[in-house]
Amino acid sequence: MELGNHIRKLRFENDEMSQQTLAEKIGVTRMTIYSIEKGKYVPSTVLALKIAQVFNKSVEDIFFLNKDFGGNSNET
Repeated sequence: MELGNHIRKLRFENDEMSQQTLAEKIGVTRMTIYSIEKGKYVPSTVLALKIAQVFNKSVEDIFFLNKDFGGNSNET
């Protein structure tokens, strides 16, 4: 199971915001943003909330699981 995200898409929808600009807004390095976008790094809850705040979205609007949690789509 992997955590996916819409950060790159949201950056480009917001005046083509650079990774560097987003990084500066939330207090991390550009490489951290790159790693999150590529799925190589899973952000902390606090970092995910900061990213969501920049885009005025919920965390659920930005991050998603690539596979069903536990492999059972009938779970609630």
